[in-house]
Amino acid sequence: MPVLTDEVPRPSGPAVCRGKRIRRRLLRALIAAAALVLLLAGLTARLFVWPPAGMPDRVDAILMLNYTGDPLPVALQLAREHRARYLVVSQGTVASFYSCPAPVPGVKLICFHPSPATTQGEAEFAGRLASKHHWHSMVIVTSTPQDFRARLRLERCFGGQVYVMTSSLPLRSWPYQIVYEWGATIKALTVQRSC
Repeated sequence: MPVLTDEVPRPSGPAVCRGKRIRRRLLRALIAAAALVLLLAGLTARLFVWPPAGMPDRVDAILMLNYTGDPLPVALQLAREHRARYLVVSQGTVASFYSCPAPVPGVKLICFHPSPATTQGEAEFAGRLASKHHWHSMVIVTSTPQDFRARLRLERCFGGQVYVMTSSLPLRSWPYQIVYEWGATIKALTVQRSC
């Protein structure tokens, strides 16, 4: 008479080995995907959310970039504190809503429309001004997400010290700005590598 046991016979052989290999590959793929997500989150945080910012007591020029947000109060505050001899204000395109602000006593004001009307055009213009006026240091006023790319672009066009001060950005703008900055940064690192 056969002996009854509670054990269910388990398959063995090639089918079991194939199943184990598939599970191991799936686990490796999940670990790699999780590592990639963590890496992208870390880079996003470092480059676009919490980049290093600050400046010394004085620089040669303040460069305000044209971007989403309100950079003018920060740039004007730095100028009123006489943190630089020059205030350089990008007005973006001719149709931009930024007009040249009222002069700040003791600070030379330069307003311009970059050509092209991009961060690269702003950096090119600032680099030419720096060469003309013999500047050795500059602070960029921009949004937090644009910090890394703005610094990268200006450092390609200007051989002096570059610092960044950021102004606030509406909370609703952050998701779009981070996605935009990833694309623009990749473009700056791979396609547009010169000043």
